[in-house]
Amino acid sequence: MDALELAVPPPVVMIVVGVLMWLLYFLFPAFTLPSISHIWITIIFVLAGLVIGMLGIINFNRAGTTSNPGKTAQVSALVTSGIYRFTRNPMYIGVLLLLIGWGVYLGNILALICAFIFVLYINRYQIRPEERLLERKFGDEYVSYKAKVRRWI
Repeated sequence: MDALELAVPPPVVMIVVGVLMWLLYFLFPAFTLPSISHIWITIIFVLAGLVIGMLGIINFNRAGTTSNPGKTAQVSALVTSGIYRFTRNPMYIGVLLLLIGWGVYLGNILALICAFIFVLYINRYQIRPEERLLERKFGDEYVSYKAKVRRWI
């Protein structure tokens, strides 16, 4: 399964999980609870996801390094300021919040739970390989950063 490491771009994973969530909503309507499908809750999750994700991208751009997870060889700086003081992966948190918002919008418990498949996949096949690369590139500086700042929140 190591072949999947860094193989599927996170936006593709997000879309696949989002489609899977919709399929679960469509195929298992008995798990749909209108009480959790509230537009304002959806909007809050989506806006929070967009803001957190964009802050991560902005911090990368300011540091002059790539925010493209498919171009890990082009990483030129270790970003530890801004939102990166609170989480090492704001862009992935942003995507997770978008998926949770989608699950809330659908109002389907299975779809909502499915959003966490993204976390499992991204942790194993994206974040862990990225962390190995960053540790090789930045050494003790990255190890120290990892000790201070959590992977998610």
